Amino acid sequence: MKIRDLMTTDIELVHPDTLLRDAARKMRDADTGFLPVGQDDRLVGTLTDRDITIRAVAEGHDPKVVRVREAMGEGLVYCFEDQDSSEAAELMANNDIRRLPVLNSEKRLVGIVSLGDLAARTGDDDIVGQTVQDISSSPSNT
Repeated sequence: MKIRDLMTTDIELVHPDTLLRDAARKMRDADTGFLPVGQDDRLVGTLTDRDITIRAVAEGHDPKVVRVREAMGEGLVYCFEDQDSSEAAELMANNDIRRLPVLNSEKRLVGIVSLGDLAARTGDDDIVGQTVQDISSSPSNT
């Protein structure tokens, strides 16, 4: 199954200069723990609730002062809308992540695919189960 058939297209995007407090409020209001970070119509990173907690708050940084760019994840992992769901699952497992930004052929953000999307829509319990196992057994998630 292609990613375009699974992905969520209702995307909350945040600018890298946004205050962490405002990004956290955006997450709360959208009921998500993940925001793609964009600048000038380009994806430049991602921010998770874990990034805010571990990279900012736990280090004593004030979320009313610190910007998204200072806490967002390093390294950008994404997939393309025309890729197969098994490729997205492999990317998630290899990178210990539960959500992937989805780009079109012009490298513009068009959606997000989550582990939940794969589980609910592919019907491939083996791929989803293995992906969950790989992510859960990663040292960074224990």
